[in-house]
Amino acid sequence: MQLVHAAYEPAGDGPHPTVIALHGWGASALDLLGLAPHLGDGRYLVLCPQGPLAVPIGPGATGSGWFPISMGAPPDPVAFAAAVTALDAFVAGGLQRYPVARDRLAVVGFSQGGVMAYAQALRRRVPLAAVAALSSWFAPGLHAATGDARLEGLPVLVQHGTADELIPVARGRESVESVRALGADVVYREYEMGHEISAASLRDLVAFLAARLGSPIIVP
Repeated sequence: MQLVHAAYEPAGDGPHPTVIALHGWGASALDLLGLAPHLGDGRYLVLCPQGPLAVPIGPGATGSGWFPISMGAPPDPVAFAAAVTALDAFVAGGLQRYPVARDRLAVVGFSQGGVMAYAQALRRRVPLAAVAALSSWFAPGLHAATGDARLEGLPVLVQHGTADELIPVARGRESVESVRALGADVVYREYEMGHEISAASLRDLVAFLAARLGSPIIVP
């Protein structure tokens, strides 16, 4: 597993319902790890890979990203393909290293991580029980870049803030139409929030994943 990552491992031997959580631009592997205690009451395995791109975020500070930001244009195809390949390898390695319940695997992405979550869904390298894109967008050219796949029946949650100052809510609405046109079973929610995960959006994410991943099996 070549990508740096953080992991939350619940009690028990597993296999566990699993969430792969993908951070946004300038963040790190630790950015979404705080969601883990809330998902499945802390009984899901949560894997948080770190994007391979170094991103300057201030004097002497560096974060990470998945591919260079292109100001609304399609991602650079070479850089995007490299990011997708790296994430594919991480997922494959994670399935081997950790006790993942392969029929209960979800991908959640925030901001740029949501683009990567959509890419994972379209690639279909592993079966996914659900995908969630939070404060994100369905990047122009994403469908063609991932092989013109369909998303027939795949449960997809799209969340967006009406006051998102980085990614306008219109792009979230456009994403819904894009994934719905590919056959996904879409749930869309808007919130009075900015570019963030609020208490209300977290509650809806928790409920969405619980319905698709089921209750973890507790063995005494």
